Amino acid sequence: MSAQPEARERPSDVVAGLLASLSLAASLIGIAFRPGRLIPFALLLALLAAALGGRHSRLATIAIVVGAVCFVVGMAAAVITDNPIY
Repeated sequence: MSAQPEARERPSDVVAGLLASLSLAASLIGIAFRPGRLIPFALLLALLAAALGGRHSRLATIAIVVGAVCFVVGMAAAVITDNPIY
């Protein structure tokens, strides 16, 4: 029987995953509620998560793409429905 050492995550990996998850949530909320305020902040979080890299780099990339799509959709929905952008 062979024992393999357990691979532990670095703290920056955990923070990157958390930031990417927060970015996804904020982007999706921003579609319905003030996209000009929430989504740029969410994109900033996603870019920071991507810069930290590590194990959650795919999640950070998905968060950036979802944030960009949510920005376009949220702004278009706000303009069409005469809701406030900011």
